[in-house]
Amino acid sequence: ETPLTYCPTLSGELGFGPDGTIRGDSGAQTTQTLANIAATLATEGLSLKDDVSCTCYLTDKADFAGFNEAYRAAFSAPLPVRSTVVCDLVLDARVEITVIAKAR
Repeated sequence: ETPLTYCPTLSGELGFGPDGTIRGDSGAQTTQTLANIAATLATEGLSLKDDVSCTCYLTDKADFAGFNEAYRAAFSAPLPVRSTVVCDLVLDARVEITVIAKAR
């Protein structure tokens, strides 16, 4: 039997700004989403460096370049494992990110 290890998981994170709205292109939304994720991880004593897996959702594949530029700017090597999917999102967002972090 393998013991389960605590792995903080943040699911369905969006780029809500301080005013509660989602604004900007895919790059801006990615930057805000990852800032929100970093803030939540910090409450557990973690950071984006502890992120081991990301599933990213985009509403338009044409947004990939802007998303990817913002994503790569937020992480340092080694980058977490990532899957990127193009799909419709429930709210009026262009980007949604789910992360799994490693516990320290």
